[in-house]
Amino acid sequence: MDNLTPEQRRKNMQAIKSTATTQEVRLAKALWESGYRYRKNNKKIFGKPDLTFAKYKIAIFIDSEFFHGKDWETQQLRIKSNRDYWIPKIERNMKRDVEVNAFLIAKKWKVIRFWSKEVQKELDTCVAKIREEIESSKIKTEEKKS
Repeated sequence: MDNLTPEQRRKNMQAIKSTATTQEVRLAKALWESGYRYRKNNKKIFGKPDLTFAKYKIAIFIDSEFFHGKDWETQQLRIKSNRDYWIPKIERNMKRDVEVNAFLIAKKWKVIRFWSKEVQKELDTCVAKIREEIESSKIKTEEKKS
């Protein structure tokens, strides 16, 4: 049973952003301050990654733990209200994530996914991982040219 009225629940759900979430903005700003330029939510790239480096074919997603099913086997048991809606929805999200990854990898993209809490708690580690991928891609690009 939901402990909020339908109107309160509707307002809560409307407040949840799908783009420019706090953690996406934090990661984007950290990358920008490090001198990296990217595209946000590029609709031309399948799956509309949160950040893309098209030159290096790197797609970055920052996933919410709830909506993308982190630790799903245990977390789904915690959903008490509206289970008939949330469980299929989150499982569809998880399936879509797998499909997006497979498609991009087949197109020779490097896919990097972070949980939002990972960005929140370990921002420097996330930036370092992206930096590594960019530098690795730069080397591969230069090797192809020579």
